[in-house]
Amino acid sequence: MGPYLNVIEILVTILLITLILLQSRSAGLGSVFGQANTIARTRRGAERVIFQITIAVTVIFCVLSLLSVRFA
Repeated sequence: MGPYLNVIEILVTILLITLILLQSRSAGLGSVFGQANTIARTRRGAERVIFQITIAVTVIFCVLSLLSVRFA
């Protein structure tokens, strides 16, 4: 079960990286140097769906990681 679990974990990792890169952020380098963006905005539409899928895939990744350690 170990090799199959590792392959699934790699595929979930690639999916998670892709989802994180798809999320657009308006924060530039100004936020790194202490300039705060005071405009609050909410996620709507596709951005919200991508955000929720990212959370779900992160939970799946954590469970797979724990299972991988358990069966190693």
